[in-house]
This record gives sequence, C-alpha cells and structure tokens, in this order.
Amino acid sequence: MQDAPNELPSLPLQRARFLTLGKSFYSEVTPAPLSKSYRISLNEPLAKSLLIPDSLISSEKAIAELTGDRISAAQTPVATVYSGHQFGVWAGQLGDGRAMLLGELRDNDGLQQEIQLKGAGETPYSRRADGRAVLRSSIREYLCSEAMHGLGIPTTRALHLSGSKQYAMREQPETTAIVTRVAPSFIRFGHFEHFYYQGRIDELKQLADFVLQQYYPHCLSEENPYAELLGEVAIRTARLVAQWQACGFMHGVLNTDNMSVLGLTLDYGPFGFMEAFNHDHICNHSDHQGRYSYRNQPAIGQWNVFAFGQTLVPLINSVETTEQALDNYKSAFEQHWQQLCRAKFGLETAQENDANLFNEFFQLMQDHRADFTLSFRTLSHLKSEKTAADDELFALFSGAQALPDWLHRYRERCRTENRNDSERNAAMLAANPKYILRNYLAQIAIEKAQQDDFSEIDRLHRILQQPFAEQPESEIYASLPPDWAGDLCVSCSS
Repeated sequence: MQDAPNELPSLPLQRARFLTLGKSFYSEVTPAPLSKSYRISLNEPLAKSLLIPDSLISSEKAIAELTGDRISAAQTPVATVYSGHQFGVWAGQLGDGRAMLLGELRDNDGLQQEIQLKGAGETPYSRRADGRAVLRSSIREYLCSEAMHGLGIPTTRALHLSGSKQYAMREQPETTAIVTRVAPSFIRFGHFEHFYYQGRIDELKQLADFVLQQYYPHCLSEENPYAELLGEVAIRTARLVAQWQACGFMHGVLNTDNMSVLGLTLDYGPFGFMEAFNHDHICNHSDHQGRYSYRNQPAIGQWNVFAFGQTLVPLINSVETTEQALDNYKSAFEQHWQQLCRAKFGLETAQENDANLFNEFFQLMQDHRADFTLSFRTLSHLKSEKTAADDELFALFSGAQALPDWLHRYRERCRTENRNDSERNAAMLAANPKYILRNYLAQIAIEKAQQDDFSEIDRLHRILQQPFAEQPESEIYASLPPDWAGDLCVSCSS
C-alpha cells in the first residue's frame, strides 16, 4: 500500500545485502510487536548520521518502523543462522534467537549500515525461548554501545530503545523492550563455524567471498585472499581487545558466536567496566570458572581467532599459511597494547623499561584496589613537581608506601621527553576517560525506568557521548561508586 501524498515517507530502508547469500544462511521472520510499545529514547546523533530527517524520525510512523510494528512491502526481515563455542565448549547450531535483520540504511559517509531489532519475538533459532529482551538488559546495551563509541572503541550501536508493559519471565517477571541496533555487519565467527562443522564447504566459501567483497575488498588482489582475511580479522580482534583492556572494559561472554568478523564489540550482556582494580575480576555472575575475567580476555580473544582460523583452513588450503596469519594476533595485541599504555601514561616515545613502569602501576592498583578510571584520570593531572594531584592520587591508593618511589621514577621518565606539563596533561586527558558506564549508574537508570522515568537514560546517554570532556555539571557521574554498588551482579539472563 502506497503512502498518501500528505503522509510522511517510510524510512529509506534497503534490502540487506546479506540476503543475496540465499536461504541457507537465514530464515524469513515476522516481528511480533510489543503490546502498546512506546519510545524510551532515540540516539539523535546516530539518526542524523543515517540521514533520517528530523521530521520523520520523530513521527509515530518511524517509531513503528524502528520497532517492527510496521514492515513495508520492500522489506524482508530475517534471522540468520550460526553456531559457536560457548565457554569453550562446542554448542552446535545457535542463530539469531531474538534478533531480526530489517534491512540497511546508508550513512553520511556513503556506507551501508545494517538495521537489526533485538527482542522482537521468536525466530526459528530461539531454542524454546521467547525471543524477547527485558528492559533491564536493553537499557544496558543502549547505553553501553554509545559509551564505547564515545571512547573510540569499535562497536555496534543502538539507534532506538522502545518499551512496553508486556512481561517476559526470567528469574522473575520483567517488562520487555526492543533495541534497534546498527552495524556495518552483524556477521560473527559463528556464522563460519556453522558451515565448517557441517562440512558445507561450498557455503563456507560463499560466505567468505561475501565478506571479502563487501568488507575486505583490498584482500581480493592478494595471492591468498582467505589467508589475508584471517590475518586482518586477527589484527582487528587483537586491537579491539587491547582497547578493552586499556579502558578496563570486560565483555563477560566472549563466546565465538559473540565475536564480530569486523572487529566490533558485539552483544552487550553481562559486561562491566573495572572499578576497584583486580586482574581476576569476573563481571559475569554465570562465569563460574572465570574464563572471561579481565586477565583472560587477551588469551580468549586469541582462542576465538584460532577457532575462526580453523574454519578457513579448507579455503586457505595450507595449515602453515593459516598459522602464519594467526600469528598476527599476538604481535598486533602487544604492539597496540604498548601504544595505548604510552598514551595513557603520557609518553610519546618507547624506551626499554617502559613496560616495567606500566606493569608496576597496574600492580599498585591491584595491591590497593585503586579505581581504574579515576587512577588514570588523576594521573593525567600530575605535574613535574608535587601538586594537589599527588594528594588526590594518594587518596585512591590508600596506604601505598611504594607509590612515592613509583611517582619519582615516572617523573624522571617524563623528563626524558621534550614535552611540557600542559602538553602531556592534555594528551593524557584525551586518552583517559573521566566518564564510564559504571554498573551503579546503569542500575539507577534501570530502576527509574521501571517507574516510567526515562530521564536518567537520556542524561547518561548524553554524558557518555563525551567521556573525555570535563562536563563540570556532571561531576557526580565521575565519582567513586557507593558502597551498595558492590552488591550488584550481572548474569547472562536477559
């Protein structure tokens, strides 16, 4: 049915390129709208980047299209099939159990961005689940994906958050929501594993060729494009994990089906940002063995890349060449981690003992459970001579007798560079955020939203878009967490 002449046009959604792969890769689905759904929040900067006019994005029609309430004749919503390793164990077929790919929008850079609903009902891959997402986890994903974007970390993003009084049963009944997600692609390592472990090599090759053509076209001219693809994915994944480590972010569920072939942070479940520093911190209450602890993330990233590499062996046609491509992960991680550390500590050059200096600071944080974000932000204000910033740092490292000696050696190291205090401070403040999505901040927003007050969601969303800016009016959001925040726990249930 065509729109009336005076009616607003539909969102300019185009058919997703993923559908050209054919029906072996997906199932057509129909979104099941939430009962009496309503807009909770709109990511206006993202909407503008997707060239959606203000007059349209604010309309009831756009809300309906962004939540699956209204599907145009040109759209073909699908759920994709994939498999994966979960907590290191082969889990077999999985797939989009509560996600639906609506189509694509072109952004202001001319790039196609996939539009996906999360929580819009059952799919053939729901595995006896209801296909819904609860408000609690949807708010966390909506806020954290934008927080990561603000930090400059590759991520999927969230365009729209809608809610409803419709309930879903988890540990207890919870109200439901739909997150409208955006990414160049939601293809995961698990998509490749699905066809590899079923011995469907033709379809595996078809998928690899699609990814090469659409996202890594520069690899096609190489002698072995599939090896180049693996090498590129290894590097992107290594750099991503290094960025996570540098801001204290923990994903919580680094299964292969949650790993993006584009090196994006994908699927925000029981994530967490480090507060009182602990190498072995586990942000996922369901991770009883600590497989996905902060300390383990770099190794797990490598493990997952190896699992992805295994699927490409039939296409690369050489175990040795595959192993050479996989070697990119370790070297890329170490190189990027050291680069990020130099930025966090305000150093322009690399010197022999820098790694020891960095590690000693992390050990001091470990020994005294100093707050990760505030420690580096306070260090960013340190001068060549002692100032009030020293006292603020000592307050974070209560009783740290080794801190004065470390500070002396750190200042001596800074003096070896041709950089004055103001230059170093400015560079460090641009590398060490002031604002992160602390668990207690998300929890306050969730509890207010459960009382139909969505103001805290919008406030946090705005603050987290500029995490390196001082934002004096929002100073309280950079404070140490209150005592009650220590009792918060997050699990895979959402």
